[in-house]
Amino acid sequence: MDFSLEQSEVSLKEDIRGFAEQEIPHNWIVNFLDEESRDEDWAFSLSISRKLAQKGWLVMNWPKKYGGCDASWVKYTVFAMAAAYYGIPGLSMGVSGTGWIGPSLMLYGNEDQRQRYLPEIASGSPDGIWCTGYSEPNSGSDFASIKTRAVRQSGEYVVNGQKIWTSCAHRARWCWLAVKTGDSEARAQDSISILIVDMRSPGITVKPLLNYSGEHIFNEVFFDDVRVPLGNLVGEENRGWYQLMKSLVYERNSFGGQSYGTSKRILDSLVRYAGETCRAGKTIAKDPVIRHRLAENAVEIDILKMFLYEIAWKMDVGMAPLYESSRNKAMADHVLEKIALTGTEILGSSCQVAQRSKMARLNGLIQRQYLMFPGNAIAAGTDEIEKNIIGKFKLGLPRSY
Repeated sequence: MDFSLEQSEVSLKEDIRGFAEQEIPHNWIVNFLDEESRDEDWAFSLSISRKLAQKGWLVMNWPKKYGGCDASWVKYTVFAMAAAYYGIPGLSMGVSGTGWIGPSLMLYGNEDQRQRYLPEIASGSPDGIWCTGYSEPNSGSDFASIKTRAVRQSGEYVVNGQKIWTSCAHRARWCWLAVKTGDSEARAQDSISILIVDMRSPGITVKPLLNYSGEHIFNEVFFDDVRVPLGNLVGEENRGWYQLMKSLVYERNSFGGQSYGTSKRILDSLVRYAGETCRAGKTIAKDPVIRHRLAENAVEIDILKMFLYEIAWKMDVGMAPLYESSRNKAMADHVLEKIALTGTEILGSSCQVAQRSKMARLNGLIQRQYLMFPGNAIAAGTDEIEKNIIGKFKLGLPRSY
């Protein structure tokens, strides 16, 4: 495999850098999930989404008829990594219209649904913002055990139940909702369906769950006799489990470019900091322990980049990834954790300063990443789940259950 970039991809990276220099404040560190918390950050992120859409970048790898540019997965990966490196927000249209809900609709949605929802995502419209309703108070990694139920009644589905840790539910226009629809005696995996739910529907209550950095990213969502048109069923009834197993490939893979760009940005900032900061009369870059830690991080970040290019290349040539997105997600979680811990060691006690304080070093990048990496390692599947998938589909090990 040849991972050297074509000239158009090199030019794209330069264009992204120029866009960031013009549009993004130099001290901006809000990215991905935390852009949902403060109203001013959310408004700015939406404005950037629209500008990305106008430049043809937001969903560049989608088909043209749905608002994309038919760009290759490799080119989109180049974009995702560079955009994250420069801290460009507004890439996901909620959680995540661009990353997996749009691609899933192309796989399983009917043409009416594609024409209805995909253009709103692709244009950066506020009506293209989504949340993902999977986890429940007693159903996390054991996804088949969800209890939220949708019952057919008078030509509609009536939904009752609760979801938790629902990122962006307080901002979203639509919910990509997993529900039970099958017979209670059926195998758990054979009774799940996916519904598109209007978050403005009567009977929906959203309650905030603040994380330990005080940000409003997560929510509890309650469904009390919420009525959903039958036409909002995605794919086949009771086949949602099997549809989602393929959709999760997109979800887990979508974390890779974001994770690489963020990690590389932090690494480069730490390298500059180490070269400029003196302790005991010499720069800390001369400390062999610090040099080795930074070198380890650099190697692992480059490994992640190679993994991302590999899966993008496979998708471009028509290969269907099985374990690769889980491998990439697990590696991305590891890289984000390691770079955060390296940063806290290099900055010392100053890394405890609040992210938005004027006293924060490196614009608060280290504080943010240290607080975010535990949650990132759970989102879209824990490392344990990802390793089980790798064990089965790559190593040929028997099922763990």
